Amino acid sequence: MPPTVDTARPTDLLLDHESQPEGSFLRCLAARDWRALLQAGLLTRAFARDEHLPIGPADENVYIIWDGVVRQDRFPLGAGESVPTVTRFRGRGQLVGEAKLITDDSAVRTKCLTGTLVIPCRARYFNVLLRKRPEAQRALLRSLEDRNRSDELVYTMATRPPLERVSRLLAHLADTAGCPGPRAGRVTITGPSQKDLAAALQLAVSTTENAIRTLRYHGIVEAGYRRFVVHDVDALRHLAAGN
Repeated sequence: MPPTVDTARPTDLLLDHESQPEGSFLRCLAARDWRALLQAGLLTRAFARDEHLPIGPADENVYIIWDGVVRQDRFPLGAGESVPTVTRFRGRGQLVGEAKLITDDSAVRTKCLTGTLVIPCRARYFNVLLRKRPEAQRALLRSLEDRNRSDELVYTMATRPPLERVSRLLAHLADTAGCPGPRAGRVTITGPSQKDLAAALQLAVSTTENAIRTLRYHGIVEAGYRRFVVHDVDALRHLAAGN
């Protein structure tokens, strides 16, 4: 099913870019550079849960995620049965498809784990914007560096205990994709499943389930269908730090 196209320019709806998560591209972007993007007449596009962003050789866009969570899968050794996959989650304020800025044949499988609102922008135009606005270029580089460092902390700690690794990923998702609840310290993460977490951390599904069961036992996390409610973010971060 093709994505729904919102024909309204993203001006009134999308003015408050500073509410996006810390370290994201939109949060790093200066207000004047954000206004320059809005004045380009870009349109928002809404994708339903389980739809894929068309990030492939035939696509010419980069995508700014305004709302929602996506799962990105890369296949460094080629696609096929039992071939290792690199899985990452990207959320609000992030720019995805960034490889299009330097090569035309970039492809990464990008699945929407929730209803997702994005702002597509032609890579060619985006490159022009970056050349004309060095501060926008620095904002993108800062966000990518922040993302790389977060990825190192969250996804590459294979020697750490599974409970710590799962806690670290859930704390990361709470910060980057969570919806704060009415009570302080409570955050809801919608979209990723336990199987998605296992794929991202390269853990067995049963190992991931055991870690989440421990978090549930201690009243830190409540798990549902593609939904995690973090009741105590500070306790989760404490575990994520290996304490």
